[in-house]
This record gives sequence, structure tokens and C-alpha cells, in this order.
Amino acid sequence: MRAPAVTPTFIAAAAAALGVVLRGAGLAAEPAKPVDFTLEVAPIFEARCVRCHNTTEKKGKFSLATAADVFTKRKGHEAAVVPGDPGASLLVELITPPRPSEDPEMPEEGDPLTAEQVALVRRWIEEGAKWPEGIVIRPKARAEKATWWALQPLRSDLAPEVEEAPADWTREPIDRFVFAKLAEKGLKPSPPAEPREFIRRATFDLTGLPPTPDEVEAFAADSIRNPQSAILNLLDRLLASPRYGERWGRHWLDVVRFGESSGFERNLVRDNAWPFRDYVIRSLNDDKPFDRFMMEHLAGDQLAQGDPWVEIGSAFLVAGPYDDVGNQDAKAAAQIRANTLDDIVAATGSAFLGLTVNCARCHDHKFDPIEQADYYRLQAAFAGVQQGPREWASREEREADQQRRGPIVAALEETKRELAAIEKAGRERVPARREELLQRFTRPPVKVEGNEETFDPIEARFVRGRLDPANTGRPVVLEECEIWSAEPEPRNVALASAGAKITATGTRVSSTDPTAYAPANLIDGSFARTWNASSKEPPAQFVIELPRVEKIARLVWTQDREQSRRVTAIEDYLFEASLDGQTWTKLADPTARRPATPAGLEEALLTAALEADERARRDALKPRRDSLQAELDRLPKLPTAWLGKLEQPRAPAYLMRGGDPQKRGPEIAPASLSMLDHGRYELPLNAPEGGRRLALAKWLVASDNPLTPRVLANRVWHYHFGTGIVDTPSDFGYMGGRPTHPELLDYLAQRLQHHGWRLKPLHREIMLSQTYRQSAQWRKEGADVDFATRLLWRFPPRRLSAEEVRDTMLSIAGKLDLRMGGPGFRLYRYLNDNVSTYVPLDNVGPETYRRAVYHQNARAATVDLMSEFDAPDCASPTPRRASTTTPLQALTLFNHSFTLDLARALAERLHAEAGEDATAQVRRAFALGYGRAPSAEEETAAAQLIATHGLPAFCRAVLNSNELIHVR
Repeated sequence: MRAPAVTPTFIAAAAAALGVVLRGAGLAAEPAKPVDFTLEVAPIFEARCVRCHNTTEKKGKFSLATAADVFTKRKGHEAAVVPGDPGASLLVELITPPRPSEDPEMPEEGDPLTAEQVALVRRWIEEGAKWPEGIVIRPKARAEKATWWALQPLRSDLAPEVEEAPADWTREPIDRFVFAKLAEKGLKPSPPAEPREFIRRATFDLTGLPPTPDEVEAFAADSIRNPQSAILNLLDRLLASPRYGERWGRHWLDVVRFGESSGFERNLVRDNAWPFRDYVIRSLNDDKPFDRFMMEHLAGDQLAQGDPWVEIGSAFLVAGPYDDVGNQDAKAAAQIRANTLDDIVAATGSAFLGLTVNCARCHDHKFDPIEQADYYRLQAAFAGVQQGPREWASREEREADQQRRGPIVAALEETKRELAAIEKAGRERVPARREELLQRFTRPPVKVEGNEETFDPIEARFVRGRLDPANTGRPVVLEECEIWSAEPEPRNVALASAGAKITATGTRVSSTDPTAYAPANLIDGSFARTWNASSKEPPAQFVIELPRVEKIARLVWTQDREQSRRVTAIEDYLFEASLDGQTWTKLADPTARRPATPAGLEEALLTAALEADERARRDALKPRRDSLQAELDRLPKLPTAWLGKLEQPRAPAYLMRGGDPQKRGPEIAPASLSMLDHGRYELPLNAPEGGRRLALAKWLVASDNPLTPRVLANRVWHYHFGTGIVDTPSDFGYMGGRPTHPELLDYLAQRLQHHGWRLKPLHREIMLSQTYRQSAQWRKEGADVDFATRLLWRFPPRRLSAEEVRDTMLSIAGKLDLRMGGPGFRLYRYLNDNVSTYVPLDNVGPETYRRAVYHQNARAATVDLMSEFDAPDCASPTPRRASTTTPLQALTLFNHSFTLDLARALAERLHAEAGEDATAQVRRAFALGYGRAPSAEEETAAAQLIATHGLPAFCRAVLNSNELIHVR
């Protein structure tokens, strides 16, 4: 059971009960009384000492957190406190100025302890330094549970009255909240945006695409007749568009660090991760309640087992990077596993709670009231989650698959049972005949460092080698194959330098060096390079053609002469010779060789111990077994997705001191965070794997949890205005931003809950507000007070995101492919040879002209155009995208083949839709790209450009214009 912590609330309550009045930072009112550690000394330690000197961070190699820390002698040092003897106590030396050493007195941060505080500590030691049993002093978080704004219940304050506001700003709560803040700073809102400006803003906001010219004209006309109705109809149309889910799905994929490669050293591509992306887009288009959506992320398999489009939600857990090197060192493997779980804990805390829970991995959070045990309570919920693919199919598909496989599986199991019975009988005979059977193995085992085979001299022009890895799962690797002539002075006749040639089947191919594993490496006379056979096509085979017929008598083959490679000895082999390449004579095989491994030896002894009829029956059953297995393997397999593998944890989770898996602390049960009081739960240490995640999911979205709806409402506001009410969308803690409009944030969170956690009604409410409908026009008086537009005296203009830039170019060129879902396309060439390389494509074709959300986003992969425009690396969550301006953006946008191709495509579209007249072409281009007509000056200049340099050059200029990639 955890020791109680000393907290200000505890101290205050105790002080009130005892009638003690504390003075300063803990000086007792009646010094004549014995010093009360809990009321007088502990507050000093808590406020001034344990931030640096605690159980997990022992600065100066000592801690003041527990009695054991304080009174135990350290190696080479006395205890920090010697009861009854202040002079011998290191603590007194450290806090008493001036220090005898060159180091400053304690504490190093802030003012030194007062003389009264030092005297109090000395007197406590003189009186015997009594430390009440079970008291643990913990560092005080900067953000305290009882007072930190984000942890308090949602406030239901009414929106302020703003009688001085324009009439349109007094109707809706959102506008009243915003106007009240503007008024405090002496600011006024901006007038409404023009209809053409508004439809472009709203269309990009909800769909990530520009409005068509027809849509702009229709909205402009409707706005003249009935502005409110026009906006309502526009928003309803945009929210019903399937493009909405693609746009807002991209936002959420950023938040949950969705990527389609494993990251880390190998960074292998995940071709089966795309279903999660499609699930997100589908869910948002369906306006699935977000509390249900979030629960599916943690426990979709528990909520609707057998429904693949719900189960896929829990792919969130394994959507992050994963170190799959497979370290064989137990300590390293434990650290990798801890890091994998940390990714899940961090993603869960930031995405749903807006908390940096992962900062408590090694110690109590230094700024937020998150205990280290809280971190491991979350980790315990995910202890059974393993990275990897899993079957992704409906209950009906699984039943049909079972019907197909059932008869074959039954026959296979029967065959295996009969084989097992024969082998059991033979195995029981081995002990009595062991020595006799061992005499049959007269030759040494195969060695990876080299093997020699001798035979009667034979004439040959061809030598064939067949090597079977025998189900080891590892490929055949050979360094060299030497064929020696039967002469007084033998020659290696199998050398390329002597004219020998080689062919092979199933060779592994390197994406970076075509010769890295080539068969020619077998006959180059060097041991530096190898032939690697493809593991997909056993047995491996090669044929060496000698330049002429030679009489040969010896063969030497090596796999790893220096024993520096990770290779497996090949024990099943056959070498043959031929004069014509058609008729073959055996040269050597492993007959009478002793197996290289203990398991192999036992298998050979078993075979030798069988009776003739048993051996015959076994030899007949093995092909049947293999045939049935092959038939089973040929059946179409159920689809898989990167869903993660879910296993019951083998042991309880435990607190890792300092975050080190080797430093075991107490066992930790799955439970809610102690910092939040709503709906507390704690499960048994051995709770079922799925129940752990489901309990956490329910706790996260409970109606009285104030954090989750606040965080989600803030995200919605963030993506509408470019900055959230809290400008750190995934950090509502002490080190995050403070809300500019805290009452508005709580109002939005409650409206979200009122709408049943559906986003679309909240979008409507925000976008119908006068705040959102303002003009983006810059005003000096507003910028002087609020340069960053946090108070929203105008609508904040923004540059399009990377995906919007690409999609917009495709859209106005008439080339955007709106096919939804399925495996994504690639804007890179994927190379894999143990590790992965992603090479940006210089030229892309129409197969890549889909929306950018369907690009197969790999980690640590640079993609031309999108990377330049700040598309994030999905190695970590990106709740807030950067928007930089660099020369590479201009260079790529102007010179990349993608832009040149689309400039030609746009020219073809203008020809088709506007004819040959340059003026008509210019007007159509402005309508497509900017949603407006050109000015007279623009029209004249553009027509002159077309006349001088041609229509594609003008189209190239349109695609490179600032107005195209900015929205106001």
C-alpha cells in the first residue's frame, strides 16, 4: 500500500485541528514546544528541498523524501541526518550559510533558507529527528490538483452581456464571449467577410479543397437574397460532403501519430495500416459520436467483436513507431518493450487528456500533479498490446474461412497424430541403442567455416549444388565454392578468373547494390562477399559451368570462414557433376555426417531407431502432411491489418524506478489517474487484457471528466481559427498555454456534450458565429494590441497545409482523382535491404493524383512539395503544424515536374472551357484558382504574358501565386 504524501491540504487540516499557527514557511508559533515534523519541518522539505533531492532524482546523491533516505548511511558518507547531533548532520552543513566549500548553500534555486528555518531544522535534529512512520515527502507540482484550471469541473457560466456590441454580436454566446475579451482591450471586431471570401474560407476549412466557380457564383447570388440561409445551406452541403472526412480525418491522423512504416532503424513500410486511415475518414463523415470514436480507439475489439470497421479503431494503439530490430539481449529487449508501451501511454495522454503523462515515466511529474504511479497505471492498461498485424475480417468471413479450412485441418491433424505415434515408438528405443546408433555417424558435422568433400576422380563440365535450409527460416548464405582438379598440383577450376560461369535460382536482390548477393560471389576467389539465396524458394540451387571438361576429385564450400556473419549451417545438401548439363552423377551429400545441433542429432537417432515398416510409413506420411499443409496454405487467407496483437499479460505491471525496467518497484494495477477524482476505478493485478482497456476508455469519456471534452473542443476551435483557445492543443498542463477565453472553452465543451459528442453541430455553431464570419482584413489598431490575433478582432488568415496545396493544384488543373479508401499511393521509391530507404520521385503520374490524405505516409521519408510545405514526420504526434517560409518552397513549386505537368493540364482545361481567347482564359483561371474575377490591370498583364510566353507559362504562374495557397 502506498505511503501517504504530505500535501498542503493535509498540513492545513492538521494545523487547524491542533490550533497551530504557522509563521513564514513553517516556523512554529510556540518555539518552546517540541518541533512537529509534519507541521513544521516537512513543509520546508516539500517546498524547498525535495524537488532536487527525492527518491528518483537524488541530486548530490541524497534524498529527503523518506526516513530511510535521510537516516541511512551512504557509501563513503555519513547519513544526511544524525539524530541528536546537528553538527554531524550533512543536511545542516548544506543549509547553513556560508558553506565551507566552494559550492553555494542549499537551495541552489531561489533564496536560501531563512535563519529561522535553519534553526528549526537544527532543533528538530537535536530533539531526535523524529520522522512519523509512513510519511513520504514528494515534490510539489507547479500545477496543483485542487486549483489547476484544466482539472476543475466544467463551468456553466452564462455568456456575458455585451450591450455595447453590434446587434449581430449579442445573439450567440460564442460572439458575446469573444466580444467581451475584445472590449477589455479596447478592440472592436471586423465587419463580415465578403461572400466570395467566406465561401473559399469555409470550403477549405471543411473539405481542404477550393470551391468551384459555379459554387462561388451560386453562393454569392444566394447571399444577396438571404445571407443567413445561404450560409446555412453552404455549411450543410460541405458537412455532408465525403471530402469533409478526408480533411478532418487528416487533422486527427496528425494527433494520433498515424504512420505507415515502423520507424527506427529498419523503418519497414506497413502496407496493411491503411484501414485505420479509412476508418477515421468514415467515422468523421458519419459524424460518429466522438466519445464512442475514442472508446473504439482503446477498445474497439471489446465494443463490437466481429465488426471489422469497429475493431480497426484500436489500431490507434499500434499506430506509432516500433523498434522491430529484435534485440536478443534481455535487458535491451525489456527497454525496447518499455519504450513501445511509452509510445502508447504518451499518445493516449496527449490525444484524449491533453496531458504529458509520459513525463512521469521516471519520476513524479515536475510541473503537473501526475504521480509516477499514474504513468504505470496507464501502462498496465496496455500491458497486453503487442505491435504487429492481426486478422481483420467480419464474423461471416471468419465462419466461411473455417468451413473451407476445416476438412483439410482435420486431415492434417490426423496425419500429424499418426506421425507422432510412430516417432514416439522410435524415440522410446533410442536410449537403449544410443551407442550403437551413434556409430553410424562417422563423419564430422557441417561447419559454417568450411566443409570439404572428396570423391573418386570424375570428369565434369558442370557442377550443381542443391542446399535446403530445412525449415530453419533462414536463407542459404555461401561465401565460396571451390572445385579442385585431380592433379599432382590441384587447381581450383571454379574461378571466374579462370573462365568459370555460374547461374542460380532464387537470389536475394539488394535495392542499393545489384552485386551484393550475386551468384558470382561464389566463384570470385574471395570470402568478402556472399551469395544469398532467396528464402522464398527453397531449396537453393546453383550450377557452375567450367570453361572445359576437367577431372575433379575434391570440393570445398564455406558459409562463414571468419564466423562473423549470422548464418545457419546447411545440413541438407547435394552436389552433382555432369558433362552435358542433362545427366547428373552424385558427388557428395550429408550421408553419415553427424548432425550439427543436439536437436538434429536426436532426430537422426530417431530415424535410425525406426523399424523398416515404420520408416516406410513415416516416409509416406511426411509427403501427405506436407501436401495437406501446402493445400491449406494455398487457400485464400483472411485479410490482415496493422491492428496489434492482444495477449493476456504474463505478469503484473510494476513501477520502474527511474524508468528503468531493471529497477523494479511495487506492482501496479490498472487504474484511473489519481489527479482526477471522477469515476475512479482500480482493477485487479491480473485483470483480463481487454477489460483493462475498456475500463480506461469508459473513464476517459465519462460525463464528469472535464479534460476530454475541453481538449476536443479546443482542437475543433484550433483547426477553425489556426490557434486554439489553448495554443498547445495536446498540453493543458503547467508548461502548456493558458486559455485566452476559458469561459468560452468550457461553453464549447458543454455544447459538444449537449450535441452527443458529434462534431458537425459544433462546426455549424462555430462557423455561423460572427467571430468566424469576420473579414480577415488587417487593421493597425488591432495588430498593435493583439498582433497574433489571439483575441480574434479579425479572422486569422492562413497558408494552406501541405496536403491542401497539392490537392488544390490538382483540383484547379482538373486532374484530382476523388477515389476514396484502400491502399495508398506513394510519392517515393521504396528500397529495402535490411533497412529501408525512401527516395522522392522526380516524376509522378496520374496514379498519384488522389487526395494527399491517401498518400502512404512513411516515417523519416521526405516527399517533394509536401515536405517543403511542412507536412510533419509522423514519428510523433503533431497536434499543431508549423507554417514556415523557405526558399525551397518557391524552388520546388516553380521547378518540380509535378508543377510543370499540372501547368500543362491547366492550360488544356482553359483551352477546353474558355476557348482560344486569352482574356477568357485569364478570367476562367482566376475563377478556378481564386474564386474571383481579375482586375483590369491583372487581366491585361496576364494576357500579355500568354501572348509572349504561352498559356502554360501563365498557368505555371497561377500555380505559384500566393493567393492560390492562402485563405482569408
